[in-house]
Amino acid sequence: MQLTCPLPNETLQEKVLLSMGGGGRHMARLLSDVFFKHFDNEHAQRRHDSAVFRAPGKKVAFTCDGHVVRPMFFPGGNIGSLCIHGTVNDLACAGARPRYLSAGFILEEGLSIDELDRVCASMRRAADEVGAQIVTGDTKVVERGKGDGIFITVTGLGDVIAPKPVGPERIREEDVILVSGDIGRHGIAIMAKREGLSFETELKSDSAAVWPTVEALIRGGIDLHCLRDLTRGGLGAALIELAQTRNLTFEVEESAIPVDPAVAGACEILGLEPLFVACEGRFAAIVSKEQQEEALEIMGPDASCIGSIVAGEGCLIAKGALGNKRTVILPSGEQLPRIC
Repeated sequence: MQLTCPLPNETLQEKVLLSMGGGGRHMARLLSDVFFKHFDNEHAQRRHDSAVFRAPGKKVAFTCDGHVVRPMFFPGGNIGSLCIHGTVNDLACAGARPRYLSAGFILEEGLSIDELDRVCASMRRAADEVGAQIVTGDTKVVERGKGDGIFITVTGLGDVIAPKPVGPERIREEDVILVSGDIGRHGIAIMAKREGLSFETELKSDSAAVWPTVEALIRGGIDLHCLRDLTRGGLGAALIELAQTRNLTFEVEESAIPVDPAVAGACEILGLEPLFVACEGRFAAIVSKEQQEEALEIMGPDASCIGSIVAGEGCLIAKGALGNKRTVILPSGEQLPRIC
């Protein structure tokens, strides 16, 4: 029996909703009905994290990422390190070495200069870790109460070193799905800080650059069909988007998906689905089954194979421990807003 994955027919609202920034159905509708309608081109049609194009003598990747996280300081990082990680990870998932970054700041009147200094120091450290430079930028200040402290937009340019294209168009049936580590840590760390939740041990964000691991995969000869960092919407949103883009079914084993016990416990208490909780230092890799073990060895002990690609109609199927299957539906918005 062929499984189908219906998507609710939701019309675009008359006004922007908070859920339209969350990586769910509302955001997908906003992108298709507004942004892609006006900005559609060969690069946007790939529906990937970075645009890849040829410059004189080389292939480069180009991306942009805005950050509005609240609170700006959280266990494991702050908006400064986060905005660099978010941008360089988009480049990495195009098989590109991060090179040059720009930073646009919107500051709220009354922001502590000491806090701004700490944020900028974190940005510098995060960029240095991957050999990137922040070479230009812009600053605007808005009235007190209009900016929530600080918003940062970072644009990134990188050199593509992957020998073959890395993107959704190369996903094939019988490919396998690998994840680089446990999921949902960033979103729960932000929520815990925001709401004053406590755990037996402090749960830190996974915010980190994935480029060192991606580079090792490329240098190790792994043919990376597609990569996707697991930010807004988490692992679930990333896999559903790729499945719909390729019109193939992604089947995952729920028991194989790594989730920290503290994250799993918090999700159970809060009524959240770990699949849709954001990460900021994890990625999914789609590779051939023949290279699965080699890729996992390079990715390290925290990496797992969680499923494979089969024929179907563009959906995500989760298989339970008893063999039961369920279709995973993209939520309308974001379970945890303002986490990146």
